Amino acid sequence: MNARALLRRRRRRKARKMLRRSAAAVLATQLLTVAGLLVFDSQRRKDRPDEEFPHEADGPVPVSGGDVRIYTFGEDLFEDMLTDIAAARERIYFETYIWKGDDVGERFRRALVAAHERGVEVFVVFDEFANLVVPRSFYRSLPEGIHVKRHPLVTGGLKFFFPSHLGRNHRKLLVVDGAAAYVGGYNIGQDYATRWRDTHARFAGDMVVELENAFVDYWNHYGATPALPQPGPRTWSRDMRVHRNLPADLVYPIRNMYLEAIDRASERVWLTTAYLIPDEAFARSLVAAAERGVDVRLIVPRFSNHIIADWLSRSSYERLLQGGVRLLRFENAMVHAKTATIDGLWSTIGTANIDRLSLAGNYEVNIEILDPDVAARMEEIFSLDSGNCTELTPQQWARRPLINRVTEGILSPWRPLL
Repeated sequence: MNARALLRRRRRRKARKMLRRSAAAVLATQLLTVAGLLVFDSQRRKDRPDEEFPHEADGPVPVSGGDVRIYTFGEDLFEDMLTDIAAARERIYFETYIWKGDDVGERFRRALVAAHERGVEVFVVFDEFANLVVPRSFYRSLPEGIHVKRHPLVTGGLKFFFPSHLGRNHRKLLVVDGAAAYVGGYNIGQDYATRWRDTHARFAGDMVVELENAFVDYWNHYGATPALPQPGPRTWSRDMRVHRNLPADLVYPIRNMYLEAIDRASERVWLTTAYLIPDEAFARSLVAAAERGVDVRLIVPRFSNHIIADWLSRSSYERLLQGGVRLLRFENAMVHAKTATIDGLWSTIGTANIDRLSLAGNYEVNIEILDPDVAARMEEIFSLDSGNCTELTPQQWARRPLINRVTEGILSPWRPLL
């Protein structure tokens, strides 16, 4: 080997070494930043007092083929869910992302056990990862006759890292006797009863079978036993439609549902989400709507329960604010709703957030509703929530401290993961 070739080899080795050191330094900086934020968030939660947020109960809204009641306070929702479970005579489909072993979780456990003991068929689904902190004894106390499916930590064996196997079961469904069905953002637990602002809906009538079908399809896909028969007859409603993300088949219609609706908007887009980490197309759609004169407003938490998600969310704020989108930050409580209403006609309520995990990752379910009365109720709720928000203006955002900008830059490479 001549001297020139030897020199080139040494330079390549040196470049690779520098690259590895640089990558390690970047990763270490990111991990230290995350650790610092988690310590700060832990202290902030300890110091934060419990405060009330505005909410109000309202009756069901008549819709084509049935009615829908919208809940914005967990205690009201849980009482009605437990009442329906207590009245069940044939079957209960219960699916949740988080099921705490606290007082509220125990009430649901007892209600399901009581239903089973009086001869009701009870089917339960929950996500294994989301409930790792819940004592195993809580679930083991369910009688053997209650059919339980845990969405596993790992699916697909060696294919675990394929996109079709990465989704968590983030859905929240309850269907009772084919007569009542619930869907929305509420998990099961004491904090969600009073401390979190979320949105759920109870459907009676034609759309119950569609939400029942969503449960049955998931149950049968994962080979849970016994296999469930398809409910019927299904509906061809022109006013409502259930959209389900199915990671196993790489099907994610909820994202497209949002994009199509926002693209049609001519007056207003009012959207509430727990985690706002939009991809390029979603951010572009919101800005395009604002630029054509649509009143685009987003309610997000001032501080969510995931501080890293908060900081990743902020990297999209500048583009949205400069594009005319209004950002309203909910105060004194975690807003966990996943809803939107557009032009006084279109609305959606469901389980999907505006981030990659929900729109292109997890099992989710949203219901799309084209009904002016439902939209009017959703606008009332949005207006009530807005009164508990502070608006973030472009001028305020431009004046944020330098350390905030640096932190956003350090964490921004992680945005595609969430």
